[in-house]
Amino acid sequence: MVYHVSHNLRDQDSPKINPKELEQVDVLEEKEHQIILYNDDVNTFEHVIDCLVKICEHHYLQAEQCAYIVHHSGKCSVKTGSLDELIPKCKALLEEGLSAEVV
Repeated sequence: MVYHVSHNLRDQDSPKINPKELEQVDVLEEKEHQIILYNDDVNTFEHVIDCLVKICEHHYLQAEQCAYIVHHSGKCSVKTGSLDELIPKCKALLEEGLSAEVV
């Protein structure tokens, strides 16, 4: 429902609200998903950083920050987007020996 507000020239103090039905178009927003990277005792910081740069297209500093967050917090969201975009990236991280999932 859309409401148009118009002023009557004779009554400047009180605007008139005239409801006007317009065709509604429902647009479903695609839900943003994310890749969560988990800490492990196997991979080096350098390997994790290299993977994030190569696979997730991070800048080096961004990848380094994510690696430290994973190390200290146990996990970190490293990429957001659609499932079509994230699933291949997550698979590539897994193939590199990292622990990750799409949520």
